[in-house]
Amino acid sequence: MNDALAKALNEQMNFEFYSAHVYLAMAAYCSGDSLDGFANFFIVQAEEERFHAMKIYKFLNDRGRRATLEALPEPNNDYDSILHAFEQGYKHEQQNTARFYHLSDLAMNDREHATINFLKWFIDEQVEEEALFDSIINKLKRIDKDSNAFYMLDSEFAGRSFTAPAAE
Repeated sequence: MNDALAKALNEQMNFEFYSAHVYLAMAAYCSGDSLDGFANFFIVQAEEERFHAMKIYKFLNDRGRRATLEALPEPNNDYDSILHAFEQGYKHEQQNTARFYHLSDLAMNDREHATINFLKWFIDEQVEEEALFDSIINKLKRIDKDSNAFYMLDSEFAGRSFTAPAAE
């Protein structure tokens, strides 16, 4: 793995840690409005992002490269609504997808097959993440001001949990 690809993977690892920070800020926003199910949704998202960061950390180390941590930017802490938080989360996931595409392009240009194979998992994961956010946004738009449906969705998210995928 060349230095440029290792640097880009380190940047992505740090972006994944930042993503966890973003989702924790969204969780705090939800908790501030006593929407514990929605808060739990974003807490689980943060756990997934930390898992992703550590997956890259381990890959870098397995390839004899050093993982380097950077300071995290301050995330947005205020949203206009739950819908707005999810829309921002969706945009964040789209940005993350673009970053993985760029990493994959770098790896393909270098014919770095181990990294190409490694990144495939993340690209598949991003398809799921974008679909999840898109689905929730559509549900939130449909329920609009229906407090019963909103409460049901909040209750559904309260049961969400993160289980790390089995080792491949």
